[in-house]
Amino acid sequence: MNSISYLAQTAFPLIWPLIAVVGALIRTRHSPSRAAALETWQRWWAVAALGCGSLWMTIAFLTAPDVMATAIGFNASPFQFEIAFANLGLAVMGFRAVSATARERITIGLGAGMFLWGALIGHVYQWFANGDHAPGNTGGVLVCDLLFPAVMIILARYSQRLSANEQLVTAALAGVSSYEAADRKA
Repeated sequence: MNSISYLAQTAFPLIWPLIAVVGALIRTRHSPSRAAALETWQRWWAVAALGCGSLWMTIAFLTAPDVMATAIGFNASPFQFEIAFANLGLAVMGFRAVSATARERITIGLGAGMFLWGALIGHVYQWFANGDHAPGNTGGVLVCDLLFPAVMIILARYSQRLSANEQLVTAALAGVSSYEAADRKA
């Protein structure tokens, strides 16, 4: 495999976070508030990165299992069917996260992280233990496995904090103490 082909194959998974970032940047140019901008970023990340990225992997593993096995540096295996449906579960969670609360998005990010961070560990292990430098085992897939859930969790956590701060400011402006505001929230 020549260098250009290898680079293209290893970098391809980065298309999904790139679409999410570009889409969110365009949509938040004239955002009315930080909260609105953050919501847009969360939705773009959920749909483009986690949702479409995982749906792409589902389709790839179901329609071209031999190509995917070669891209990862493995022999074809019945486990590829299971990987396809694990990715379908991630895609469904990503699409669900579009209309989810911050708390649900954190849960979705953690659920995605259990699979993707485990996959990341497996890719790195295969890379160092067995010299697997196949384009589907190194490069872009490592970045995506790390970032898809991590960014979702970070954005959702930031959204929770922003919401809590806005509630305290609103309560302060209304002359309500922070203890009363906390009681009202509970």
